[in-house]
Amino acid sequence: MQMPLDTRASLDDDALLSLYAAGDDRAARLLTERLLPRVYSHAARLLGDRVEAEDVAQEALLRLWRIAPDWRPGEAQVTTWLYRVTANLCIDRQRKRRGMALDAVEEPADPAPGPAETMQARARFDALQAALDTLPERQRQAVVLRHIEGLSNPEIAGIMELNVRAVESLTARGKRALAATLAARRTELGYEDDDT
Repeated sequence: MQMPLDTRASLDDDALLSLYAAGDDRAARLLTERLLPRVYSHAARLLGDRVEAEDVAQEALLRLWRIAPDWRPGEAQVTTWLYRVTANLCIDRQRKRRGMALDAVEEPADPAPGPAETMQARARFDALQAALDTLPERQRQAVVLRHIEGLSNPEIAGIMELNVRAVESLTARGKRALAATLAARRTELGYEDDDT
């Protein structure tokens, strides 16, 4: 007998993954709804390409479902494992596409017309993504996990398999490099009157 949906929603990721491994498809749907947006967002930031990020997010979740029967609760957090797999898939994709000219790949156009705020938000997103793309892979990953995904330094250390001091160093250097890269564009991006 399957447990009620509202009871299942209060379970942590480990418990939901165990339920899925035992054949509870609703637990898988709930876990997917909980994790997919985070995995996709992480992949999009690391890759700078939404279409590739969708593929990576799907592949990362497929891998999670494959290892579900062998998952040992308490050894690692599901999200830590999933972020690590996502980052590795992104790194693999970046290495493969280094052989082709990035200018040859067209960025998909946004079909929905939007107001000036939408255009400015997009310009800010693009500027941040371009600045992130200039960082070394490890710095980019640390900055994205800390300042965009909002993870703690110990969580990032677990994902990146580093100590906390190394994470702090990577994050600080990455943040300084981003600030230097974006400083000249503050007015263009609409930050002339605020401190963000």
